[in-house]
Formats: sequence, C-alpha cells, structure tokens
Amino acid sequence: MTENSLFDLSGRVALVTGGNGGIGLGMAKAFIEHGASAAIIGRSQAKLDAAETELSKIAGSDSVLAAQCDVTDRDSVSSVLETLVGRFGGLDILVNNAGVNRRADEPHLLSAEDWEYVIDVNLTSIHTVTSLAFPYMKERRRGKIINIGSMMSIFGTAYAPAYAASKGGVIQYTKSCAVAWAKDNVQVNAILPGWIVTEMTNQFKELFPDRHAMIVGRTPAGRWGQPADLGGTAVFLASSASDFVTGTSIPVDGGYSVW
Repeated sequence: MTENSLFDLSGRVALVTGGNGGIGLGMAKAFIEHGASAAIIGRSQAKLDAAETELSKIAGSDSVLAAQCDVTDRDSVSSVLETLVGRFGGLDILVNNAGVNRRADEPHLLSAEDWEYVIDVNLTSIHTVTSLAFPYMKERRRGKIINIGSMMSIFGTAYAPAYAASKGGVIQYTKSCAVAWAKDNVQVNAILPGWIVTEMTNQFKELFPDRHAMIVGRTPAGRWGQPADLGGTAVFLASSASDFVTGTSIPVDGGYSVW
C-alpha cells in the first residue's frame, strides 16, 4: 500500500453539477489530480468550454467531459448520465453542487417565483440528479455522493430565506440517502462551505462592506476561502478513506461555525 493509496481515485468516474466554475470546478480539479475522470455540467456553454480546457491541461482531454445541462430538467440530466456512462463506463462519484440565490430584505418580501426557483435548483434538483445517478452506483456496488450545503445549512438569514431553507434541506436529504443506501455500499455526505470567493460572492465586499468585515473578523482563519480549499475534503469523501463515513456534514469554513 502506497502512502497516498487511500486517496487514489484512479479508475473512478466523477460527475460534478455546476462544475464549470467556482467550488465545483475546484473539486473537479482535485478529482482529476488524484486520478479520476470527471464530467462537469452547467448551463453556460462559454464557462463549460473554458473549464474543459483548464481541466484537460491536468490529465488530458480523455479524462474530461463537459456538457450543457439544466439540473432541474430530468430529461436533460438523464441524457448527460447516458453520455457519461457511455464515455467512461460507469459512475462512482456524484457532487451535487449546482446552486443559486435570490435575496430580499426580509423573508415576506421574497417573491413566490424567486422562492420556487431557489428551491428547485438547490434542493429539488439534488433529488432529481441523485435519483437518476444512484442506479449506476448500485450496479457497481460502490458510490460516493457529496452534497454541497452552506453555512446557511446551520444559520438562518433574513435576506436569503429560500437559500437557507434549501441548504438546511440538503443536510436532511443527505442523512436520508445515507441511511437508505448504506446496504448498497454507497456513502452520502455533505460539505458545508463557509464564505468562499466565487462568482456568486465576488461582489459581496463592495455591496456589504460592514458584513464582509464581520465575516472576516469572526473567521479564525482570518480570510475568506478559495475554491481550492474544498478540494481536500472532496477527495477524502470521494475516496476509500471515507468508506466508513456516511450521513455527516463537514464544514469547510476556516472555523466560522465554531463560534
């Protein structure tokens, strides 16, 4: 057994939703660096093309698949999964990362349309993608499912009630699947990112300078995270190192949730 064999993903196939940027792309990079093949899906073709080029530089284009997909559309997801399995022969790792946010000053001011949109993308799509992906894992008698929550899985917020509700639901859905599929040797866990610099948050400092300063002050690490900070935890949960870990949620937040 080599020193890094527990974290070796050689021969494994990963699917990362929202993998064409931010946290999703950071995790896809980590998987490929540890030997896996990776499929990334998203809605923006331009971002997919750029991400595919970036990932292909790590291990070659044969290890990468980028496909346009709407995770709220069951037929779209099913088509991507068929393409992925046809290309790579199966599926071992699923990361449910796609997410959106809509804000209002207070919960009652959030429109019904914004509520439904956030819940559909952040929570309902996880059920859709996972339900379609699980049979491929069951067939292989192994699988790793990683659902991406948030600090809002733990804390409420006045200005993003749908986002907080959806991310709280991610934890309970993770536990439900973990209990159901332990018999199939499929582990299901969640990562709860802290405040990470992504396209969704890169204007936060300018828009909310006081809150940005509060977040940095509360975070023991003294900074916001970068997408690469999620890579190690993602590889752990995707590898044999976590075969006896299921149903748990791991904050990757520089200590923000400790306080």
